[in-house]
Amino acid sequence: QTEEIKWLESKKEWKGLKSIGMEEKTIIRGEERKKEYRYYISSLKEDIELFSRSVRGHWSVESMHWHLDVTFKEDANKTIDKRAAENLNIIRKWCISILKMIEIFRPKLSMKKKRFVISMNPAEFLEQVLAFQKMIFLPKGEYNI
Repeated sequence: QTEEIKWLESKKEWKGLKSIGMEEKTIIRGEERKKEYRYYISSLKEDIELFSRSVRGHWSVESMHWHLDVTFKEDANKTIDKRAAENLNIIRKWCISILKMIEIFRPKLSMKKKRFVISMNPAEFLEQVLAFQKMIFLPKGEYNI
């Protein structure tokens, strides 16, 4: 990340632009290694730790929206009542949190497959779901898992 952006001719087009940054990502699939580079414009002053947290936070939100659409088909939802749609969105996000926490003792499963496996025998995973809920609703340190 750098604040040296004087050379950037179009910087006036982005109000509040203070820095640019680059993220290097290494993807490993089997023996194959591939590098990807992503570039960002930012309103942050040069602070690599803050920049890194912001990039990770951005992709965390993108990942959640992807799961809402792909895993739960939220974009295809035809709910007309605004409050009902908001409530369903909250429930889906809650389910994503649970699915991320639940361990299914098989090869690593996608969220979609986890949903399917759990739906076939919900009682098998009830204890894990309830333990997860304890972690959320009880004050820190008042739960044992």
